[in-house]
Amino acid sequence: MDGGWTVPGYRHVRPLGEGASGKVMLAVHEATRAPVAIKYLSERLRTDEDFLRRFRAEARLMARLDDPHVVRFYEYAETPGSAALVMELVDGVTLKDVIIAEGATGPEAALLVLKGSLLGLAAAHGAGVVHRDYKPANVLVDDHGHSKLADFGIAVRAGDEVGASGTPAYMAPEQWTTGAVSAATDVYAATAVCYECLTGERPFPVKGHWALAAAHRSGPVPVERVPRPLRELIAYGMAKNPDDRPRSAAVFLEELEEVALAAYGPGWEERGRVRLAALAALLASLFPLAGSPPGAGTALALTRLGRRRVAMAAGALVAAVVAGGGGAAVLAGVHRGIGAHTSATSSPVPVAEPSTPPADSPSASPSASAGPETTGPTTASPAGGTSAAPSPATTLPRPLVGKDPPKTPPTKVTALQIGSFTLAGTVATAQVTVTLSGPGKVTVSADFSEDTPAAQVATASDPGAQTVSGSGPHDLTFTHDYGERCPAARVTVTTSLGGTAEAKTTCQPE
Repeated sequence: MDGGWTVPGYRHVRPLGEGASGKVMLAVHEATRAPVAIKYLSERLRTDEDFLRRFRAEARLMARLDDPHVVRFYEYAETPGSAALVMELVDGVTLKDVIIAEGATGPEAALLVLKGSLLGLAAAHGAGVVHRDYKPANVLVDDHGHSKLADFGIAVRAGDEVGASGTPAYMAPEQWTTGAVSAATDVYAATAVCYECLTGERPFPVKGHWALAAAHRSGPVPVERVPRPLRELIAYGMAKNPDDRPRSAAVFLEELEEVALAAYGPGWEERGRVRLAALAALLASLFPLAGSPPGAGTALALTRLGRRRVAMAAGALVAAVVAGGGGAAVLAGVHRGIGAHTSATSSPVPVAEPSTPPADSPSASPSASAGPETTGPTTASPAGGTSAAPSPATTLPRPLVGKDPPKTPPTKVTALQIGSFTLAGTVATAQVTVTLSGPGKVTVSADFSEDTPAAQVATASDPGAQTVSGSGPHDLTFTHDYGERCPAARVTVTTSLGGTAEAKTTCQPE
């Protein structure tokens, strides 16, 4: 990492990815040895005071959010050289990785992803936060078939799109026009991603910013490519007018449950989870804990052991799983067995994204979070679904959000001395030492005058002034020419932070 990019209490293991919004590091919480992900904001975002101000405010809102479908934020830390988010580590891949590698996920897996996302969005909306940039790259999938939402507001402002907030391929019509965002905006994006899971393509696979804008604002959604039982659901979630969409993620979730049950029967959710788990397991080499970094600690070692077993099981049973046969149940059992070795919610990390498709261009407005107090996380499945056998609780770092970023220590003048004051002919010279206790700048001024009763009211013209900065002593030299005569001289030294020193001298006979 670059110098200064550290968070006290955590030890870096290795990089996980890097993008326009910053770098992500796999790290270990030193007190608990729990694996976490630390995202360091890019210099562009870190130095954007307006962004940081809004980001901190929304972090406080998200601090109250503890939902199994949203990546937890444990800590937000700022130092003079960095700004970082300590996040739950999801040992999995992005939905974007899955779609790139495998194409369409199948209807039951697609509906499962949408259900998990709607549950997470409903929780965020309840905390007063709109995601604004929902996309496949911000959905993380683990080898149990669970998904979580990531990057609330982190990707925002990282892209180059002008006048819009979001990723163009998934932006609701209102984001292209008024820029207004609401819960309905997130519902639109989540439905667009569900469409991509169902078909393997984005709803409007056109090129160019303005072509995308026109398609989202007025183009009909090509629902004919979606399985017939789901067409009305997709059209409802992607209605052009936000007033015609579900008024909340929770309302849309109820609609989804009814449609899915009618179309695919009571076992749709479990089948979708098995399918999604199999697709993620095929990409096990991309998981954050897939490597074997030295000195990573027991928590990481146990998780890697479980991951290797899952990868082997996936390789042996992939044909049966993808075909949806009896082998799928066996693989699901393997996943549950591995749960005894892994933290069920080792948390989500924005994994490095493949560069094959056009780069998603994120947006312009923050929403982030640091999670509330927690003991070991558990993998909760969406309401109404079945969940994998629970893993033993893993003690995770206590979540906190810094109320205010660390302040640069104030600079003080701890000493001001005139080491010598001499007069040679008509030229006076003062040797001054000023000692500072902080990094700030201080102006030191020297005013010369004649040390006679009649002249003490007036100082000499052109008083000298010099600026110094940094802790420690600073030696300065001030001179003044009195002109035609050699008077008794006085110098008064002051600083911009207060403090005064005086010295007198007389003309030395030649």
